[in-house]
Amino acid sequence: MNDQTKKPNKSYTSEFKESAVKLANETDQSVSQTARELGVNVNTLHTWISKYSKPVKTVANRSDEHIYDEVKRLKKELAKVIQERDLLKGHSVLCKGNFVKYAWITDQAKDYPVTILCRFMDVSRSCYYDWVSSPKTDREKENEALTEQLKKLFEDSRKTYGTRRLKRKLAEKGVHISRRRIGRLMKKAGLFCKTKRRFKATTNSKHNKRISPNLLEREFTVSQPDRYYVGDITYIATKEGWLYLAVVIDLFSRQIVGWSMDERMKAKLVNDALLMAIWKRKPMDGLLWHTDRGSQYASDSHRKILSDHNIIQSMSRKGNCWDNAVSESFFHSLKTELTHHCRFKTRVEAKQAIFEYIEVFYNRERLHSANDYLSPVDYEIQQEIA
Repeated sequence: MNDQTKKPNKSYTSEFKESAVKLANETDQSVSQTARELGVNVNTLHTWISKYSKPVKTVANRSDEHIYDEVKRLKKELAKVIQERDLLKGHSVLCKGNFVKYAWITDQAKDYPVTILCRFMDVSRSCYYDWVSSPKTDREKENEALTEQLKKLFEDSRKTYGTRRLKRKLAEKGVHISRRRIGRLMKKAGLFCKTKRRFKATTNSKHNKRISPNLLEREFTVSQPDRYYVGDITYIATKEGWLYLAVVIDLFSRQIVGWSMDERMKAKLVNDALLMAIWKRKPMDGLLWHTDRGSQYASDSHRKILSDHNIIQSMSRKGNCWDNAVSESFFHSLKTELTHHCRFKTRVEAKQAIFEYIEVFYNRERLHSANDYLSPVDYEIQQEIA
């Protein structure tokens, strides 16, 4: 490994730390599991939790145990009512044949007792069990097993993987089947990817500031980390108003190495994102930084950061989004897979969801076609070992 590819010491912004603590406090998983997902040391995450967590108020008058017992009882009754209400969702199956009813019972049996389901469907429990135990062909059994695997992989991908990525994930488990067969099983199981929506650019390129030449020239495939970064800004709707997101992407692995979010689209937004990448990755002199012609990237404060760290600036040609296609592609994934399917009440809620998408899912789990279907972090690890 030469000096240009040496592994840098990691640094984290306060925004990253606070988001990591919030993620650790709000999920059911252990702190150590959250630390692994974020790629940070577990002791470091514990330190952040001690520093950034808000004190939890204790409940007074715990001596009144009967109150808690009554609440517990009411919760049980509520759960029973909800269960009975949810069963009514199967009313459309009541007029179907027994085989359809049996299939519906099998699907619901993981959540409700079979006895109750059979009574609700007005079918014999013994007949249902005879149907369940009836012999099936090897192909039918194999399809059922494959469907269960596909459901798990599809859910793990946040309902974003199509046949190509699912085929790759199955191959990692030693299962080799065609994309056509995967497509048939997905359709039969009702597994459909999240739909795409169009979105528009946000940055303002109508200004009188100096424009840098296009030095990248769409050379998006590079052989070394921390030599070529690209960045851009997008917006996310919340009930409080717009939330703006700026990102920095390393072209080597497509990893998001810097990001920042704010309610205003000022130069500070892009400055904070770039500084995060610099603190985290510590790139050597001569890094090429490519963006569009937005006024934020042409600002004096942004150019000073570039000068202070010996970074070379490159900008897209006027009105040509393809010159920054990698950034556009990431925002397309973010909006298709997350924000277009959420109605955020507050900017804080949106920030936490985007933080988790970037740092847990996109950087560490999501398969990327440019990385031979490895996640950005796994791709960097593989290249480092090689």
